[in-house]
Amino acid sequence: MTGTQDPADDLSVTPPKKWATGLPAVAHALQYSLTQTSPRRTALTLFNLNQGNGIDCPGCAWPDPDPKHRPMNEYCENGAKHVNDEATSHRITRDFFRQHSVTELDQKSDRWLNQQGRLTEPMIKRSDSDFYEPISWDDALDLIAGQLRELDSPDEALFYTSGRLSNEAAFLLQLFARAYGTNNLPDCSNMCHESSGSAMQETLGIGKGSVSLDDLHHSDLIFVIGQNPGTNHPRMLSALEKTKANGGEVVAINPLPEAGLMRFKNPQKIRGVLGRGTAIADQFLQIRPGGDLALFKALNLLLLEAEDAAPGTVLDHQFIQQHTTGFDEFARQARQLSWDQVHAATGLTREEIERVRDRVLASNSVIACWAMGLTQQKHGVATIREIVNFLMLRGNIGKPGAGVCPVRGHSNVQGDRTMGIWERMPQTFLDALQREFDFNPPREHGWDSVDSIRAMLDGRARLFLGVAGNFVRATPDSDITEKAMRQCKLTAHISTKLNRSHTVCGETALILPTLGRSDRDVQNGIEQFVTVEDSMSMVHASRGRLEPASDHLLSEVAILSRLARRTLGDQPDIPWEQFETDYDTIRDRISRVVPDFQDFNHRVADPAGFALPNPVNRGEFRTPSGKAVFSSNAFEMLEPPEGHLILQSLRSHDQWNTIPYAMDDRYRGIHNARRIVLVNPDDLHDLGFTDRDQVDLVSIWHDGVERRAPGFRAVAYPTARGSAAAYYPETNVLVPLDSVADVSNTPTSKGIIVRLEPTTQN
Repeated sequence: MTGTQDPADDLSVTPPKKWATGLPAVAHALQYSLTQTSPRRTALTLFNLNQGNGIDCPGCAWPDPDPKHRPMNEYCENGAKHVNDEATSHRITRDFFRQHSVTELDQKSDRWLNQQGRLTEPMIKRSDSDFYEPISWDDALDLIAGQLRELDSPDEALFYTSGRLSNEAAFLLQLFARAYGTNNLPDCSNMCHESSGSAMQETLGIGKGSVSLDDLHHSDLIFVIGQNPGTNHPRMLSALEKTKANGGEVVAINPLPEAGLMRFKNPQKIRGVLGRGTAIADQFLQIRPGGDLALFKALNLLLLEAEDAAPGTVLDHQFIQQHTTGFDEFARQARQLSWDQVHAATGLTREEIERVRDRVLASNSVIACWAMGLTQQKHGVATIREIVNFLMLRGNIGKPGAGVCPVRGHSNVQGDRTMGIWERMPQTFLDALQREFDFNPPREHGWDSVDSIRAMLDGRARLFLGVAGNFVRATPDSDITEKAMRQCKLTAHISTKLNRSHTVCGETALILPTLGRSDRDVQNGIEQFVTVEDSMSMVHASRGRLEPASDHLLSEVAILSRLARRTLGDQPDIPWEQFETDYDTIRDRISRVVPDFQDFNHRVADPAGFALPNPVNRGEFRTPSGKAVFSSNAFEMLEPPEGHLILQSLRSHDQWNTIPYAMDDRYRGIHNARRIVLVNPDDLHDLGFTDRDQVDLVSIWHDGVERRAPGFRAVAYPTARGSAAAYYPETNVLVPLDSVADVSNTPTSKGIIVRLEPTTQN
């Protein structure tokens, strides 16, 4: 694996913070923004960020408050950093690529690559060269189209996207891929929230969350499970602050104490600047990685026993009888749980769990929020099914202040899936596509992200088109992924900035520079806008405000439309030229294909956007039985051998997705380094190490292959016993390609068994 070392690696450690945001967050956001661009451009982006008729922040998918109650500064520290990282004044020109070979660039760190600035013109690395050189748009798109037409089968092509894509571009990408003849549409959701969709589709009949911001504000009890809002989606803390102000409580469940869930200092309020802020978590359960399934099985057992003790007062029998199936088998299996097993899996005492039960019994409405701490586990799907069981026992599905709330990362990862970016879209969607465009879409399921790597590795896939994202660094088993990508005949990436996927490339490689979310998009003399869908199914517009970084940039819609026209010709008869010049025409087609998007153009003109209905909230469950499903989930736990730990990967505070903006993790007290591993001090002692020892991380897997991440510093940290934590993408090399969640095929980045070995000095 290449490019993992950053030249600035001078570790210093301070005590972890006990509160998040406040004035330091404002200062850090402005400091970073002003290193990227001018005060004028910084102001232009920030004053338009998450505002009606403004720029939707690309940093995360957290929903915006109603425009009538939306503050002027409706963004967080990391959102400000991310949008101004995109709005940077730094530029990469053809001279840069003359000076740096692909081999040289591949030795640079992810941070260094990102800091070089915006891409400005199409570039090609030819098969006999180690340098990128300029290529015209026509020649670049003709090259891809020609290669697509020469493949033996459409299924030899992969069409990947991250959640940064707009609804309009996502709809065109899936339309192009299916008109070409394949369902190979892997996406970032395969690697993060696929477990959520799988579990909720099985149990509730829809793969989306069921709550709104207003539900969070007025819930009696919110569970925040396997997530770090202070870093990954800080605006969630404002919502939890309102929950607390309205009398609600919060239970935080995580292997690490996270500053944002301890205390939140809202920089937009006096008490957040001068006072102590708001204590968020009323109870913190420091759980062992992978113990969440055991925890919720224990809570469900306690609720059943409470009903036994006081019949008719605990469970919502009316909801269970009218709206669910499978309760008897679930209850029978739940009663077989052993408390010794629960303690071994969770590290929690029965008393701690009973305190949570008491909070549940005192609450009329409960919400469960979770993120990748759950989904990237071997038993992530079973865990989320068990959480649905937990909520259904007391009727906390489909009523105000209650429900399921998967908190997604990328700004439009939910919208991409709604628009058809999925290798297994339902037949009803494909039927609608066929009616609208008069062609028969392929019906055989395509490859997800993990299976796409396998397909490239063994030669079944030979062409990779990536739209946004950084596939090479987002995926598991880095050495295997890099080998797979290099075996492609052609790789092409539609990107705003340089990243590792441009240096780990196929025989021939293309960089296709595109407009960013913050750039003005003018087509045929008319300013266009795009739309996104947030974590809570609100759809709204986003309009760029900055002049594009280069006259040579094309929008994602334009690139895809031109490529599709060159590849497909006029068969089928799809108006690609019209789509490129007028995005309203795309939305007209979406309104006739995608459920609940009728009258799309009119409804999205409202600055607040519109909410997609969730059938769960109408008491409708689109399962085979027509009812919500209680599931029976066998008890499972990770059991590392003696001398090993369970490693979870995470991101630092100064990081967005795979790209670090700086070498600090301010809230955890880590400065000037990224190759660190956080280990409980008692575990360090038992393993024979001391604080700051130099170690290699070695993962174990039944294939016998040694996966090693060398040169880490062990840092004594208050993690759960038996666990460790380290940053991705540096630790992706440790995640075996075949170590995936049951059902969802999501890489198990939150449950890797590793040992620590002293680093051998060369």
